[in-house]
Amino acid sequence: METTRQRIADALREGPATASDLGESLSLPTPVVYEHLEHVSRSVDDDGADERFLVAPPECRDCGFDGFDDPVNEPSRCPECKSERIGEPAFVIR
Repeated sequence: METTRQRIADALREGPATASDLGESLSLPTPVVYEHLEHVSRSVDDDGADERFLVAPPECRDCGFDGFDDPVNEPSRCPECKSERIGEPAFVIR
């Protein structure tokens, strides 16, 4: 039986997904998915395989800012315009 992190990694190998997408498909709360994504990113990048954990960073829907310092996180507010309309980051393993 696969662990939750293995199931997340397998889903990300199939194509890009947000934490909400993963939470919905795996029946997990979004904050729990973010915790697992931190570990998945480290294990994929450290295992020496030809795979990489890639992140399309979150983006402010008002001003377009995408330079968030921690892309494996769900920011609550844009540091540029202070808007709370932030798109979720998307993750993929390639």
